Amino acid sequence: MSAPRSDLLPSVALTCGAALWGLYWIPIRGIEQAGVAAFWTGPAIFAASTLLFIPLLLLRFRHFLAHWRHILLPGLLAGFAFALYIASLNLTDVVRAILLFYLSPLWSTLLGMLLLRERLTGNRVVALVLAFCGLYVVLVVENGLPWPRNTGDWFALLSGLCWSVATIKLFQDGTRLVLEKVITFVACALLMSLLLVVWQQGDLSGMPDLVTLHEARYWLLLIAVLMLPITWLTIWPATMLSPGRVGMLLLAEVLVGVTSAALLLDEPFGVRELAGAALIVTAGVAEVMRQQNVPKSGIVERRSSS
Repeated sequence: MSAPRSDLLPSVALTCGAALWGLYWIPIRGIEQAGVAAFWTGPAIFAASTLLFIPLLLLRFRHFLAHWRHILLPGLLAGFAFALYIASLNLTDVVRAILLFYLSPLWSTLLGMLLLRERLTGNRVVALVLAFCGLYVVLVVENGLPWPRNTGDWFALLSGLCWSVATIKLFQDGTRLVLEKVITFVACALLMSLLLVVWQQGDLSGMPDLVTLHEARYWLLLIAVLMLPITWLTIWPATMLSPGRVGMLLLAEVLVGVTSAALLLDEPFGVRELAGAALIVTAGVAEVMRQQNVPKSGIVERRSSS
């Protein structure tokens, strides 16, 4: 009788986290409809979440002081990646931003082979081909491949690269200090999103006033409360799964986002979208069918050393 696979639970958890990210557009739209300028939705969300995380920060303050070297870099990279991604959605076409960000499974696979000595398996190759075909079919790029053409495109591409490097670091560090990394991720995303506003506008003009924030209070509270479980379901699995698998399973965000938009906004979801969704789901199944084997770190190393 074969031993239970220790990579399945984090794979399921990450898929659930990605699905929740796929619903992220709902509070963003609610916050914008309350009067918050599009470029300020990211800072508003991260500020509300950071305020809610302050009690956790105080409870774990000694851990931050003692282990800041292990906490800061992955949190900074992940926060920078997400802030760039949110900004890219406001600076370029949403379709192009998603496609350029979700090149991350490719970058993660290459970095895993280079830095973690991960073997490129047939499952991964098949999964990558299916995933990219599915993305292309679902999102329909009518003007050719989405090569970076403007600032928003470059932000999206860079965000995917930053996320790939962050997953490498998270995997190398293992499952310790996950809560601290979650808090750092959100705080760094706030800092980076504010820096991007200044870079784009030259100042902090357009910052929502108290009246506007009061109008958006329910949406801000909702996303702030949900931020901990969503980010936990993203960061914790990334400490146990190979970076390439993390990138692959996060594609569930696209499926949930497209499906929820079709249900709630009456956006089109026909044969094309269904075919693309089937390709992406098949890619995820192809990826998790094989036990991951990364000799340098992660759950394979911990299991073999026991």
